[in-house]
Amino acid sequence: MTKTLRVKASEYDPRAMTTPNQQVRRATVEDIQKLVALWQQESLPSQELEKRFKEFQLMEGKSGELEGAIGFHIVGQEAFLHSEAFKHPEQSEHVREKLWDRVQIMARNHGLIRVWTQMSAPFWSANGFRAADEGTLAKLPAGYSRSDDPYPWTYIQLRDEVPMLSIDKEFALFKEAEHEQTERMLRQAKTLKVVAAGIAVIVFLMVIVWALYFFRLQKRRMSRQASFGNPAWALKTVWQSAPEKVQSPG
Repeated sequence: MTKTLRVKASEYDPRAMTTPNQQVRRATVEDIQKLVALWQQESLPSQELEKRFKEFQLMEGKSGELEGAIGFHIVGQEAFLHSEAFKHPEQSEHVREKLWDRVQIMARNHGLIRVWTQMSAPFWSANGFRAADEGTLAKLPAGYSRSDDPYPWTYIQLRDEVPMLSIDKEFALFKEAEHEQTERMLRQAKTLKVVAAGIAVIVFLMVIVWALYFFRLQKRRMSRQASFGNPAWALKTVWQSAPEKVQSPG
């Protein structure tokens, strides 16, 4: 027995799988009319499913006839198979196999942990689906009924669970990392500022020293030029530099 899961549609666009006479792909708007006829044939709630047609993977034959479809809804790292329908019941096993191959590829591409279903066809248990105990049922996403549901849940584990940090913890770690990076940048900027200030002081002192030396040198040069231009000073200099004084006759 099949049962429809009442969940919101997700969008995903993996490549279609093809065989020489068949194509397995995601449903599009153009497929709605054919899907509705298929759902009605299987006594499924076509009006509700029509709103969620993007969840469905389908297989069509070489003439474009819709041979089967199944709902595949992803919620976080979990996914749900629901509402399978087949044009020719005698071909259901073959169609299921093709649809399941596609679902597995999509599950791997999305990194899913588990795939759940309430469909009871023997095909699913033969392909690894097993009954969910209370501990596993607790991992069903919010909005899905658990042990009190008249249709028991089965699931297949695709990979081991990796503990995930909560969004709050991830955000806190992100803020802390950003804060540390900001502090590090501020410390670097402060260090560069001190170094730049030190270099500026050294350059300023060198300019001061050079200026004092320059003005002192200029003062000496100007003093010498002024002395050479005064005859009396020149005569006095010669007189003082004579080896002996000239004595007047007595």
